[in-house]
Amino acid sequence: MLARLGLPLGLLLLAALGALVIALGVGSAQISPAQIWEVTQGKGDALARTMVMELRLPRALSAFAVGGLLAIAGALMQVLLRNPLADPYVLGLSGGASIGALAAMLGGLGGLAISGSAFGGALLSTFLVFGLAHGSGGWTPSRLLLTGVVVASGWGAVITLMLALSPAERLPGMLYWLMGDLSYARTPWPPLLLLVMTCAVLIPLGRSLNVLARGPQQAAALGVAVRPLEWCIYVTASLLTAAAVTTAGSIGFVGLVVPHMLRLLLGNDLRLILPACALAGGTLLVLADTLARTMIAPEQLPVGVITALLGVPTFLFLLYRSR
Repeated sequence: MLARLGLPLGLLLLAALGALVIALGVGSAQISPAQIWEVTQGKGDALARTMVMELRLPRALSAFAVGGLLAIAGALMQVLLRNPLADPYVLGLSGGASIGALAAMLGGLGGLAISGSAFGGALLSTFLVFGLAHGSGGWTPSRLLLTGVVVASGWGAVITLMLALSPAERLPGMLYWLMGDLSYARTPWPPLLLLVMTCAVLIPLGRSLNVLARGPQQAAALGVAVRPLEWCIYVTASLLTAAAVTTAGSIGFVGLVVPHMLRLLLGNDLRLILPACALAGGTLLVLADTLARTMIAPEQLPVGVITALLGVPTFLFLLYRSR
């Protein structure tokens, strides 16, 4: 078992380290791997140390944490819905979290208040989607997907209204943040710690999640406490989405693309998929952010633009396949 898990996770870890080296080296001033190594040893040029340790490394680690959080949240939602099209962005969790965070910002709040408001918005969005989609016959994938898309559109309208009523001098920063922006991500340790703690908690639950993915009736027949596990998924997915939104704004499709591609490559064992999502999602967003800040340098694109360009064709392809 350990050998089967170790090889793909080891390869993904190497890919993550490679992406971090690229993110640290590429930019307005190129820094070679040898210079990066010197900086990590406390040596090297003062300018290189400043660029790596104060500018690029916090941003790259924040991107890694946000990508991992979104990918795990997407994998959990796909287990709960038993639908490969489920994703925090598509189902409106990101929109709910964005509204909560924006409301806190407009109210002059900061720090934990913004995070708490984002969590409340994501949790509210989760309850709305599942509550509205639960008809007399229970949930169906198409009903859940349609409800999620409608709720996400409704959050988009509320966000537009909030922006229209906001002070003009605050609009550019809020708009850029809503499109997914890592420019001001300077404290990567809280989301990184949350990512590690989430993996530590969820991996032991992998066997129960594997059974739940086959359906609640079968899971209950095999002794899984279905309702508490579903509540755990609700709250965890909302918390991860809120942390990601608070750190980097609304970034779409990472939670859709990464879990689905990993299932195609590695199978459906969530004991492998969840840690793989943390590594692959982080790697994807680090590379996307590096591309976003260098594609039209010295100007920067929102990283959400890059993930959308990747995610929209993937979403349409999956929707076509699931007809």
